[in-house]
Amino acid sequence: MTTAESPVAKPIDARVLLKDLQARFDVFRNFSPLAIGIDKQLLAQLPDLEKKALRLAMRSHTISTRYLKEMEKGTVRLNLDGTPAGEVTDENRQHATELLKERFKKQIEQRKAAEAATRAAEASARAEAQRAAKLSQLAEKFGRK
Repeated sequence: MTTAESPVAKPIDARVLLKDLQARFDVFRNFSPLAIGIDKQLLAQLPDLEKKALRLAMRSHTISTRYLKEMEKGTVRLNLDGTPAGEVTDENRQHATELLKERFKKQIEQRKAAEAATRAAEASARAEAQRAAKLSQLAEKFGRK
């Protein structure tokens, strides 16, 4: 059997997996602070999960703004079933706060850069329109009749 003939399992998209986890588990749906090692709990409950897809889904979930905001104000980490699994340390909260500050600062900088680019494009368009109007006036003034 050649490689082209062998059945290949289609890898699960991390976004699809994350939506599935959010549908199955309240801790994902509510963006609650997750227990350390929750990936092992997930693999035990759902043994068919691809580790790479799970890792990508977990990364996407834990760097989301909503999760970081919950970490910032959270005190208890939760297991898949919602039972307490430890505390959110001050260091964890501080890390979440720093990530959010960096993210918001970057968004503000991007917004300012986009606004500056828009203003520059508008100014360039106005200057071009003025230039075209002057050329038109000169053509009328000095053109042959």
